[in-house]
Amino acid sequence: MELNLTGDRSIFLQVSDEIEDAIFTGAFQEETQIPSTTEISMTFHINPATVLKGMNLLVDEGIIYKKRGVGMFVAKGAAKKVKIKRQKLFYSNYIETLIKEAEKLGITKEELISLIEEGMKNEQD
Repeated sequence: MELNLTGDRSIFLQVSDEIEDAIFTGAFQEETQIPSTTEISMTFHINPATVLKGMNLLVDEGIIYKKRGVGMFVAKGAAKKVKIKRQKLFYSNYIETLIKEAEKLGITKEELISLIEEGMKNEQD
């Protein structure tokens, strides 16, 4: 996990994002325990309440769950939920913007698809 303690983004959101990313990449597997609020807070020298606030965002989304007296665990299907969430964000953050800009520039659907295919081909080379 990496946190930017001097950046503009709230620390609790960064905690949530980093845990979510670890789940998505498989670092935290389904039904396994994740580091405790105390562990994370001590590692990054941040308030445990801040860590808990970030974790609770994931609890609310059903990505992790609490076992009273034991800790937090990755929920079944969590990686799939994260993928769906990220796909929706990808669409709203990138695709909608791309389409709007293409329309402003008079780029047709076919031209846009061609540009994307060319870009993807260049990335693979």
